[in-house]
Amino acid sequence: MAKPEDSEKRGAGPASWLAGELGRTDPGSQAWSLMHWVMGTDKHRMFAMAQEFDLAPQQMIALRMLGAGPRKMSELAQALFCDNSNVTGIVDRLEERGLVRREAAEGDRRVKLLVLTKEGERIRIEITKRMAEPPPPIASLSEKDQRALRDILKRAVEGITDAAAAKALRVG
Repeated sequence: MAKPEDSEKRGAGPASWLAGELGRTDPGSQAWSLMHWVMGTDKHRMFAMAQEFDLAPQQMIALRMLGAGPRKMSELAQALFCDNSNVTGIVDRLEERGLVRREAAEGDRRVKLLVLTKEGERIRIEITKRMAEPPPPIASLSEKDQRALRDILKRAVEGITDAAAAKALRVG
């Protein structure tokens, strides 16, 4: 059976990921690389969750984003980093499933807003609950370590302004 350090020698482990690949040894780069490693090795969970709900990953993300309230199709396209024609297909499939509906915007009936249906909101809440569960590498840490990790990350995000967060997350 291969040992974890064997996979790292081949370039498949956290020590060789991002910063390690470049030989960067500063703690910030190493921490960032480790966060990427945890998220990257957990993406199978998100794909499995999408499959469980019979959704494509982008459809699942679209539902999450619509939880903030009705959005224009163009805003959703921006948030999903895709063009309007791609978001039309995503929304068409969500609408066929009865998870979203298109409504005319007040003041400009040409603009269509996307609104979650009751079933869409129910599934969005379930997805949110599941996504909020920490992945096994985080969940297996002691409560003390989880608290320390949380507190460090809270300090890291304190410098992110609301405007920068809204722009990055394409909210509002």
